[in-house]
Amino acid sequence: MATRTTPLQRAQAGTLLSKRAGLLKVSHEKAPAPSDEELDAAERELVIDALLTAIGGAYCHLLQKRAGYANDPVQALQLLRTHAADMSDTEFHMILTGIIVDLRDAHTIYSGPRPLAGAVARLPFLVEQYGSADAPAFLVTKVAQTKLIKDPKFKPGVRLETWGGMPFGRAVAIHADRETGGRPDARLARALESLTFRSLQYGPPPDEMWVDIGFREAERKPLREVRIPWSFVRPGRASTGVQRGAHAALRLAVSPAAEQVRRAKKLMFSGKQWQAENQRQALARDPGWLETRFPDALSARKVAAKAPLGEIGYVRIWTFDVEDHLAFVDEVARLVEQLPDTGLIIDVRGNPGGLIWAAERLLQLFTPNSVSPTRFSLVATPLTRAMASSPFNRMELEPWITSLESAISTGEAYSQALPITDPAWCDDVGQRYGGPVVCVADANTYSSGDLFCAGFVDNEIGALVCVGQATGAGGANVWTSQDLADALEGTEFELPRLPKGVNFTMAFRRAVRARDSAGVPIEDIGVAGIPYAMTRRDVLDGNADLIGYCAQLLTGAPRSSLRVELTRSEVSVTSTGLDEMETYVDGRPAAAARAITDGNVLFPRPGKGTTLEIVGRKSGAVVQRRRVSLA
Repeated sequence: MATRTTPLQRAQAGTLLSKRAGLLKVSHEKAPAPSDEELDAAERELVIDALLTAIGGAYCHLLQKRAGYANDPVQALQLLRTHAADMSDTEFHMILTGIIVDLRDAHTIYSGPRPLAGAVARLPFLVEQYGSADAPAFLVTKVAQTKLIKDPKFKPGVRLETWGGMPFGRAVAIHADRETGGRPDARLARALESLTFRSLQYGPPPDEMWVDIGFREAERKPLREVRIPWSFVRPGRASTGVQRGAHAALRLAVSPAAEQVRRAKKLMFSGKQWQAENQRQALARDPGWLETRFPDALSARKVAAKAPLGEIGYVRIWTFDVEDHLAFVDEVARLVEQLPDTGLIIDVRGNPGGLIWAAERLLQLFTPNSVSPTRFSLVATPLTRAMASSPFNRMELEPWITSLESAISTGEAYSQALPITDPAWCDDVGQRYGGPVVCVADANTYSSGDLFCAGFVDNEIGALVCVGQATGAGGANVWTSQDLADALEGTEFELPRLPKGVNFTMAFRRAVRARDSAGVPIEDIGVAGIPYAMTRRDVLDGNADLIGYCAQLLTGAPRSSLRVELTRSEVSVTSTGLDEMETYVDGRPAAAARAITDGNVLFPRPGKGTTLEIVGRKSGAVVQRRRVSLA
């Protein structure tokens, strides 16, 4: 493990912060000018006081972070306040950033006043890891067309050996010390990503203006070295993403830095998809992929599998950052209905999260049973009680008021855990894919990605395969400093107006799991699955071995199918693997349960009602369910 650095050491290492920002090479626009808007002593105290109020009174993981890391951010902020006036502006922001980073929480991030909002520093290649955690190998898997790489031998497939003269694995481990993540493997996974792509809004520019990288073309080839300068880009937000200030913005669970990096990677390596999304055009990502109205968030196709499967479906969910969750769920339903019902892989690796509603409502498409969403609680403090009791917040926080007030006499640390996603919304569309399903995640699957995986496992939808020890472990609903300021307005805990350009995000409502795992937190733990180590074929050949492994799991899963078609006068039901069928109209039984065998059943179309529901059972258990409109 890397040696931990102190906030003061980080500050000393970052003294040339503004100069480095101005020296990054231009890419897509002019380089940002170094900021000359320094905070005076009064403004620094104001920023610290705002963070003290927010973290001390509303930060939902404060108790857990104090216990897990022997770290007290409130005391650290109070100490910083006594010395803030004597520091340089760069030292102040670096130490403040270090205090927040030490929480190991990608939801809780401080952003100081510099002209780098939305900017991402990048090197023009993508590096991925394969092999065991004890002996990893690092390969370049994509290289952008650019004049910044002078060696033509540096191309996809080369193995990275050194970074700035040190072994590449050691460089990743050292950089992990600057990363968020509750587990060492999560920090290493994020460090590998941020080694070449870094959000400048939520962290400092790279220490170096260029990187000397040692690589080999093959195992016994000589070591070569290439110098590659940093460049930067502003990839922008997705046009389909949640807009700040919108009602849905309070239901986000996302790593904002990781979302910016995801968009930057897309701009560099999938420019056509990035442009199509910005212009709201439907586009298939590549030949063989289905066309979708959400090209920034989704891709789907058929993939070949060994007998007896033949072909299976593959859906990649890149992000849950979608504002129209109704259209998103409908689009996923439309895509999976075009895929074979022999089996489906849902891949959420690297998903940084997004709208909680979108992630949790999606689960119903893959199960005949009702879905229990994740529960969320607030830390029980005078601040959260005042916030929940404020008339301004009644619509958002009223369900938590009773338990927050009772905590005064019971001593409970948290409010009652309640869902953010209405359970009725998790069953308003119903099952749309009837084949067996496997979900794939990794240590960079974060926030709403964590919630999706938790719901997938807790509701027993299928097997979870995980690259790494578990998912990224982001267990909270995240609010911005402006969200908190608005919610506290009119209470005795009002946040001061922050200086221009200063803001922060914070984990506000704590997520805990449902059903048999009820009450288990997600933060710093994640959701564990069947462990899987990536192979060289995976990183260079479209996840070939990973898909093959998931196909084996699908081969051994119980199998049944159900298809329903309506004509003007009849209902046609085709099924396999079922022994009993029930029919309901608008939730009421329309006929007695009947025994069925594989094949087709016809019966008259109901003359009244708006929704017909067909339920298929196997040995008494419900395994298939379809709803169709009679309107």
